[in-house]
Amino acid sequence: MKFFNKYLNTVRWGIIGCGNVTELKSGPAYQLTNGFELAAVMRRNLDKARDYASRHRVPNYYNDADEIINSPEIDAVYIATPPDSHLEYALRVAEAAKPCCIEKPMALNYEDSLMIYKAFEERNTPLFVAYYRRTLPRFLEIKHWIDSGEIGSVNHVTWVLSKPPNILDLEKKENWRTDSRVAPGGYFDDLASHGLDLFHFLLGEVVEAQGRSKNQQGLYSAPDAVVGSWIHGSGVMGAGSWNFGSYSREDKVEIYGNKGKIIFSVFNDEPVVLENSKGRKEVMIDHPKHVQSGHVEAMRRHFFEEQYTHPSTGKSALHTSWIMDKILGKN
Repeated sequence: MKFFNKYLNTVRWGIIGCGNVTELKSGPAYQLTNGFELAAVMRRNLDKARDYASRHRVPNYYNDADEIINSPEIDAVYIATPPDSHLEYALRVAEAAKPCCIEKPMALNYEDSLMIYKAFEERNTPLFVAYYRRTLPRFLEIKHWIDSGEIGSVNHVTWVLSKPPNILDLEKKENWRTDSRVAPGGYFDDLASHGLDLFHFLLGEVVEAQGRSKNQQGLYSAPDAVVGSWIHGSGVMGAGSWNFGSYSREDKVEIYGNKGKIIFSVFNDEPVVLENSKGRKEVMIDHPKHVQSGHVEAMRRHFFEEQYTHPSTGKSALHTSWIMDKILGKN
């Protein structure tokens, strides 16, 4: 039995934290998905909440999260705040027994993620995390290549991600992504989480992981350089290097098999490349205008289709939190 039955025509969503990520990437997807409605938004600054609601034609806005969490007019909640508040809000949503989607990463660490996961499991309430790359056509094509044996038996994956410091970094201005109190891993939490979750999706669960992190530039409190290695249950070995004080920008993943390899970028808008005995193939697959649209549509299917399970649930995101903590040396 699905959480919502077929007689409920519309699932009314409320957003806690209607910031930048909700402007184009996610918010409109909740409005455009058949059977979903964006009924309310919340932001601590009421004027900003009012402005968002006016521009996006959302009927209700608040500066108190409980107005959304406890409202009988809201069926499900999307938490789109920075990660330091995810635990607090998620536990309150779980207490209200409402389905929830949380922006990635799931929480500050594995321990907090586990608390969230258990709270929803105990109430048998759906929990999702916005690792939306699991539903993007570009990465689904890569999964198809792997699963159909285009590169044979996969044995290794590498990822190099680097970028120069930006103006906020250089001027040491406030930025939650580099504040160790909000994002203990810095840009690693915000960016590397996407790729590590994607590798989990493409190659299966990780059974071992380790790594090191360091603040090399001294521009902010979080680390700016991380290296890590891991092993998937299938035997695939992985290695990653993430540096956010680099001279140049690079984002390159290579998945090696015994009969070929796949090359792609996690973030850059580039073709995906397949190399094997048939030659080299480059395919450009554009992302949708609202990149979370597939993720949101998958939640609708999870609610109403008996045989469908969303690819990014609390359980899968919990495992990604575990991988990240291992690489950062937290557990």
